[in-house]
Amino acid sequence: MQKYKRTYYIFSLLLIVNIIGTIGYLTLLDIPFIDALYMTVITISTVGFGEVVPLTFSAKIFTILLIFLSLGIIGYAGTSLVHFFFEGKMREAWRERKMRDQLSQLKDHMIVCGAGETGRHVIESLKQENIAFVVIEQDEVKVEALKRNKVIAFLDDATTDEALEKAGILKAKGLIATLSTDASNLYTVLTAREMNQQLMIVARAINNNSHDKLIRAGANKTVSPNEIGGHRMASMLLKPSVVAFLDTITHSGNIDLNLNQVVINPKSQLCNKTLMEANIPEKTDLIIIAIKNPQDEDIIFNPMKDYRLKPYQTLIVLGEDKDLFKLKQLAER
Repeated sequence: MQKYKRTYYIFSLLLIVNIIGTIGYLTLLDIPFIDALYMTVITISTVGFGEVVPLTFSAKIFTILLIFLSLGIIGYAGTSLVHFFFEGKMREAWRERKMRDQLSQLKDHMIVCGAGETGRHVIESLKQENIAFVVIEQDEVKVEALKRNKVIAFLDDATTDEALEKAGILKAKGLIATLSTDASNLYTVLTAREMNQQLMIVARAINNNSHDKLIRAGANKTVSPNEIGGHRMASMLLKPSVVAFLDTITHSGNIDLNLNQVVINPKSQLCNKTLMEANIPEKTDLIIIAIKNPQDEDIIFNPMKDYRLKPYQTLIVLGEDKDLFKLKQLAER
C-alpha cells in the first residue's frame, strides 16, 4: 500500500508542476492555452524544441526555475519508480532464500499438502503442539497469508516429486494429504511413499470408496472429515457430556489437560515392571488410559495393576503437559 501511495504522490507532483507552468506562461507571455501547455511540457521534459514565442526576461527566469523544479521531481520519480519495480523482486528473493534455509534445517518435521479448510485446522493443531512443519499449496493467496503468519509455505503442486523433495520429504517424519480431491491425495500419497518408505502418511478421503485406494497407495491412515463431522454432531445430541470431556482433553482451552503418548525405550527402568511396581501415577501425576503394543493395532484400555510393561509399548496418558516430561524421563532410562 505504501508503494502505491508513493506513486500517486509522484504523479500528483508532476501534474501540479504542469499546472504551475501552464498558468505561468499564460500570465507572462499572453499566449493561447495549448501553446502555454506545450511550452511547459517541452521545458519539463528538456527535449530542446524551440519556443513558440520569444521569451521575455520574466519568462526566462520562470523557465529556469521551472526546469530546476521539474528536474528534481523527475529525478525523485525515476528513483522511486525503480524502487517500486525492484523492491518487490528483491523482497521475494530474500524471502525465498530464507525459506530455503529454513527447509534445509528441518528434520523429523511434518509436511502438510493443502491449506484448505481441513488443512487450516491441521496447521493450527501443529502450531499449538509446537511441531515443525511445512505447507505445500497451489493457491498463491493462501501461501502469502501463511507466510505473513510465520508459517513455512511455498507455492507448488504437492503431487510432484519436485515439490515433495523441496519440502524435505527424505528427512520428514510424517505427511498429511488434505488436497481438494481424492485423485490429488492419491497421487500425493503414491509419490510420497515411493520417495520415503518410513514416512507416516495420513490422507483425507472425500468419498467412502477412497479409503482402501489410499491405503493401497501407501497411506498409513485415512480420515473422512464428513464422516467424523457426522458422528460428532450425533454424539453432541446423544452424549453431550462425553463430547464436552473429549473437547476438554483434545482442545484444552484454559485447562492444561491433554491426551498424549510415550514410547517405552528398551533401556527404560519401566521395562518388565508391573504397573503397580512402576507406580507411574504417583511419580508423574498422569493417568494411564491405555497401552498399545508395537506389533499390532490392539489397545489395552484401563490396564490392571499387575500388567507388565514391555519395550516399545506406547503408554497413552491423560494429564498436564508439565507432568509429561517426568514420564518421558522414566520411559527413556
